[in-house]
Amino acid sequence: MAIKPAYVKKTATTLLEKYDEAFSTDFDHNKEVVVELTNIDSKEVRNRVAGYITRKKGGSVE
Repeated sequence: MAIKPAYVKKTATTLLEKYDEAFSTDFDHNKEVVVELTNIDSKEVRNRVAGYITRKKGGSVE
């Protein structure tokens, strides 16, 4: 597994603590939720955060 930048982990952990019920094991769903809950402009960073959350929730990113 790749080492994630600290800001990705920190952002994802904060989102999971505050909005755990909003996320699922579906990557595409989590991407949309990240867009709604944050002001992340970068598509790459958004996808990394969504992917990290998906893995933490027990899903797989393919």
